[in-house]
Amino acid sequence: MRSWHLLIGVSLALTSAWAVAQDAPESLLPKMFDEPPARATPSAAPAAPASTGRPAANASSAPRAVSTPVIQALPTEPAPFIPAEAFVTTDADGKSTLTRMPTLEELQGMSPEAFEQLLTDKLNLDMPAGARRSMEQVGLVDESEGGLAATSLSAQNPYLVQTALAANRGALISRWGHILLRRALASRLDAPPGMSPQQFIALRVGLLIRMGETDAARAVLQGLDISNFTPGITRQAFDIYQRTADFTGMCPVLSIQGLQADNAEWSAAQSICDAFRGSGAAALSRLERARVSGKMPRIDALLAQKYAGAAGRSRKAVTIEWDGVDTMTPWRYGLAIGVGLAPPDSAMAGAGPMYDYVTALAPMVGLERRAAAADRAAASGIISNAAMVDLYAQVYADPDVSGDWQKRAEALRDAYTLEAPAARLSAMQSLWTGTGGGEASYARQVLTAAAAARVAPSKDLEADAPALIASMLSAGYDTNALAWSSIVPSGSAGWGLLTLAAPGRIRAVDTSAVDTYYGADESRNKRRSAFLVAGLAGLERIDQGAASRYSNDWGMQLDSATHFTKAIDAAATAGDAASVALLAGLGMQGSSWQRMTPRYLYHIVSALRTVGLEAEARMIAAEAVTRA
Repeated sequence: MRSWHLLIGVSLALTSAWAVAQDAPESLLPKMFDEPPARATPSAAPAAPASTGRPAANASSAPRAVSTPVIQALPTEPAPFIPAEAFVTTDADGKSTLTRMPTLEELQGMSPEAFEQLLTDKLNLDMPAGARRSMEQVGLVDESEGGLAATSLSAQNPYLVQTALAANRGALISRWGHILLRRALASRLDAPPGMSPQQFIALRVGLLIRMGETDAARAVLQGLDISNFTPGITRQAFDIYQRTADFTGMCPVLSIQGLQADNAEWSAAQSICDAFRGSGAAALSRLERARVSGKMPRIDALLAQKYAGAAGRSRKAVTIEWDGVDTMTPWRYGLAIGVGLAPPDSAMAGAGPMYDYVTALAPMVGLERRAAAADRAAASGIISNAAMVDLYAQVYADPDVSGDWQKRAEALRDAYTLEAPAARLSAMQSLWTGTGGGEASYARQVLTAAAAARVAPSKDLEADAPALIASMLSAGYDTNALAWSSIVPSGSAGWGLLTLAAPGRIRAVDTSAVDTYYGADESRNKRRSAFLVAGLAGLERIDQGAASRYSNDWGMQLDSATHFTKAIDAAATAGDAASVALLAGLGMQGSSWQRMTPRYLYHIVSALRTVGLEAEARMIAAEAVTRA
């Protein structure tokens, strides 16, 4: 016990000088201006004459300063890194005992974490109970702000909720389904009975990470006090911070929760935190040892050194060479963009969409790379129409961007500013074409949604109305799209989109118009017609008998049941909007709309409408027809 008291006394002695310095006025000038210049005094200087109040008779009588050479001190080696284990032993029960007192020099060579370990195995938080945040209803938005009702899951089976969250791989075919699922996961919700709040938060954050929603995942996680993190949540935090290239954001978590994995990346993250706390030399030395020993791949260790070196004054130049690097990891990519580097195409080949999502949201990445990544991010629902327009506006205003991206930015500007509607439409068409179809084509429709909404309905543009309507609906401009209802003929492609997207209740759709639509449908296996009928049936905008007839004739099996359809129908009957949203996300997994069946679309749309999420139901149905 006496040894521990002495150690605490030593730590106070080390900090007493800082405390005294803080009591004195502090100069804001740099040190070289704050201290008077040093003057060398001759060993046998003559005594100065008494002042007479008059100038000296001549300058030669004044004493002269004698200059002496300034000898610069030789650089010293940094203090060696000393771990806390050198002074502490731990028995089988986990009780730590101080074996000897460290010297002042040894204390100076310790990292902040090692010093904390000497005092206690875990940092104790002296936080009053009133300042601690509740683990109930952790999230971003409550019901008054557009979130789902907090008690939505109060009567739900926790196993169903766990399955809907854990089994979802995060890749949704629907942009509007992604947006709905993100809203549900970010809502302030009570955990279902039988599930702890921490387990519920971990499941939600994990799914947000898999969806590419790193910003939303980080915001939800930061609603939980770090002292309440579980080991699983701590690992999720590590994943979030490396994906957002904010490795210093992990430092408070490491200080309180410690390392949760015995691997090189966690140790390197600890070294980065040490560097930003002032132990730059020791941190860089540990990272260099990890590189030399082979515990960490060369490229990863060098990137970590470059990141950590930004915190200190070591002035150590770190050259990053990508030779032989043909794979990408979140750790590697986060460090690269964090230090302002762009990995080569050879390393990014086959990296997957997750890195495009990170790139589109990363402000430190170049505009051209962000614009290229924005196509995939917008089609998936990661970024909005407004965010894409802002990005293209930056591209347009940047004189360093040229070539195709500058032309696309100019085309978007023309889509807003040209006077003739036909000219604005032509500018939009130049953005829609040449994308190769798929995600990029739909993303450009998202990009031009607001511009399309500014085009006044005209009979002259009837042939292009379906494309304009699809663009508007991709970003939710349903009211603007409905203005074209008097222009598009019954049974046309534009009519089909407006019949699904119209808000409120409308009279039952005439089956003759559906037959006309079917006759003109050129999609593979008439999938657009099948999705149209499934959407209309889910929204109750077609007679039930007619829906059953189409289902039987086209083999859609709308009335057949599966475990999934039974679960989402039961949640809808119970009025459980959160469960319906989670199950809808589970049912919309896949790489393209070719993976969706009319039966699942019908049950998803019907369940969303039943629980009051009609706007999302309408947009999902219209998106299915657009992207079929």
